[in-house]
Formats: sequence, C-alpha cells, structure tokens
Amino acid sequence: MKISKKNLPFIGLSSLVLLTSSFATAAEMSDMDHSGMDMSGDMSDMDHSGMDMSGDMSDMDHSGMDMSSDMSDMDHSGMDMSGDMSDMDHSGMDMSGMQGGQPPADARSPDYSNGVPYGQYGKPMMMGSMPLWGVSVDDLGYQFDEDQINFEATGWYGTDSNRIRLRTEGSAQTKDDKEIDSLSSLAYWKPLSIFWNGEAGVAYDTENDNAAVMAGIVGTAPYFIETDARAYLYTDGQLRLDLGAEYEWRLDQHWVVIPEVGLTAFSKDDHDNDITKGFNEMEAEVRLTYETFSRQLA
Repeated sequence: MKISKKNLPFIGLSSLVLLTSSFATAAEMSDMDHSGMDMSGDMSDMDHSGMDMSGDMSDMDHSGMDMSSDMSDMDHSGMDMSGDMSDMDHSGMDMSGMQGGQPPADARSPDYSNGVPYGQYGKPMMMGSMPLWGVSVDDLGYQFDEDQINFEATGWYGTDSNRIRLRTEGSAQTKDDKEIDSLSSLAYWKPLSIFWNGEAGVAYDTENDNAAVMAGIVGTAPYFIETDARAYLYTDGQLRLDLGAEYEWRLDQHWVVIPEVGLTAFSKDDHDNDITKGFNEMEAEVRLTYETFSRQLA
C-alpha cells in the first residue's frame, strides 16, 4: 500500500507530460507548411488505412505541393475524411496530371474519328444526293367553250439541291387550224429557303414566235398557298410577268377543290400579237378533282 502511494504522483505526472506533448504536436501540425514537400514519387502502393484525418487542417497550406505524378492506383479506402476541410485553400495545387478540364486549343474535333469519316462498312448513299428524274402533269383538261385542250407539265432531272427543269404550258385547238400555243422553258432549279425555290433559264413562246431569258420563284406562301412568279425578257425588249396562286381545299381523302387565279402583264404594247401594256390577261377557275387510291392520278 505504501509503495502504491509513493508511485501515484509519478504516474499522474507522466500522464500530464504525455497529454501536454500530444496537444503541442497537434498545435504544431495546424500551421505546418507543406510547400517544400516533394510528392512527385510513385505512391500507388501506399496504404492509408491507418491514417487519422479527423484533425483540423483548415489552415494547412498546400500551395507548394506537386500533384503532377500518377496516383491513380493509390488506395484511399482506409482514410478518415470526416474532418472539416471547408476552409482549405487549394488555389496553389498543381492538378495538371488529372483528367478532365478544358481541352487544349489544338485538340481535334470530337465529331471526327482521327480523320476517318466511316467505319468498317459500305458508305451509305442518301436519297438527297442521288440524281433522280421525274415527270409531273399538273393540268390536262378540255375547255368546251374554246374547243381546246389545256395542258401544263414539268419534267426534271437532278438532286434535291440542283436540278434541270423542262416546263411547258399552253393550249391546243381541236378544230379549225388546230394551232398549239405554248410557253416552254428550260431552267436551272435550286432551293432558296425551306419553302421557296428559284429557277433561271431560257424560254420560247410559240404564240409570238419569240425566245426569252427567264427567272422565277416558286414555293408555298403562308396558309399553304402554292405561289409562282416568273419574268420573261424577250429578244425584242418585251418584258412579260406571270403570277399565279392556287389552294387545295381537301373535302375528304380523295375529293379536292382547287381554286386558282393567274395574272399576265406586259411592259409595252404589241399590236401584232394583240398585246397591250399592263395587265393583259386574268384567269380565275375552280377545279374539282378526285385523287385515285394511289394518289398518282387525280
């Protein structure tokens, strides 16, 4: 009992010394400067399972630490990251060795695969770039009061972006001299926007036996009104302007009512061909059509 009493002050003093030493160490680590530490070595096999990270490291300075080495294989499974690191300053850390961030200025486009446009399969041919051809007869009818056949047809060859179009419209008399009056044109066709196409070429008018250069615009106006405007400059200086508009009013799946209006204007008088300056002709008609089941014939 006496021996125990004599040793008690020594034990208490030793505990106090150890406790004081621990506080001193913790205090010293809070202001520790790591700027001179070399972290460029390989630490992929380092075991952090026994490290205690619960202390306060808010004042720790990492500005001089080199983090450019590869640490992808480092095991952090045992590290205790429960401490408060919200005030830690990482502004000086070198993170150039980590993935992510913005690509360099000379980085190639991600839309291409090293300059190879296609994989190990045949190059597909899209319909838009394939040259095709087509024929469309827009109007073919008989006019009883004039004893004539009216016609309007178009043929084309090319792609969705560039085409050659052959267009003709007019009338053919069925009695007397059976004369054919037509205006035919051969033009280059190209889309101008989503709803409008432009064309330019040459034309020939059999009614006045004269050739002309032509330019026009064709498309769909608001409310689905099909519109076309063409100008013809003849060799004798006569200027002709044709304007037309039509609308398809669908009654059901097959019956369609089509009102149509057309205007023709000239720049000067031509008495030989009964042409007066200004608006020379105006036509308005309503057609009732029936579309077949295939809708290729109406």
